[in-house]
Amino acid sequence: MIDANRNNAKGSQASEGKATQMEGPDLESVIQRAQGHDAEALGEIYRLYARRIFGLCRYMLDSRESAEDATSEVFLKLQRSIETYNRSIPFPKWLLRVAGNHCIDALRRRKRGRQVIVEAEEGVEVIDAVSSEPSPLSAILSTEERAQVRDAIARLTENYRVPLVLRYYGELSYDEIAQQLGLRRNYVAALIFRAKQELRRRLGDRGK
Repeated sequence: MIDANRNNAKGSQASEGKATQMEGPDLESVIQRAQGHDAEALGEIYRLYARRIFGLCRYMLDSRESAEDATSEVFLKLQRSIETYNRSIPFPKWLLRVAGNHCIDALRRRKRGRQVIVEAEEGVEVIDAVSSEPSPLSAILSTEERAQVRDAIARLTENYRVPLVLRYYGELSYDEIAQQLGLRRNYVAALIFRAKQELRRRLGDRGK
């Protein structure tokens, strides 16, 4: 089923937005069937989340083709890994984490196994107070402005782009991002802070 859906990936991913949401008992039923290797249920999960996963991959990687390949690979991997989903976090967040890890691995392969982001020797300033309130950036990434935002994000350096996307599109915590990237939490917080400053500057320049 997923292989068949892959042939329609370009059309279904064109809008790069959020898919129709399924929650509660209906989603749980689909997950249970998918964990039993039900092809129809796996296809339903693809239909629900392919655009969302493609959006994450498109932000993190440097081309649409790379994002399309990564999206297909994530859902192929899902057929083997969905049994490990233990419901400790919401399924969409778990799936985004799987996709984020896949993109990080892809970036790491390009660097021949080296870390995607290496902490500067001089370090960065410590940011103690990181707001837990939703950022306006989270909303912007899901609006009609996302094409302009994506272009601006694509021009960010990898050090800024990757943690920013994991935070506001992948919905990962600072601790989770630090763990995935092998960095200190304070370093991640500082990178995201600087990334948001640079993104605001770039988006502001477009409006002038």
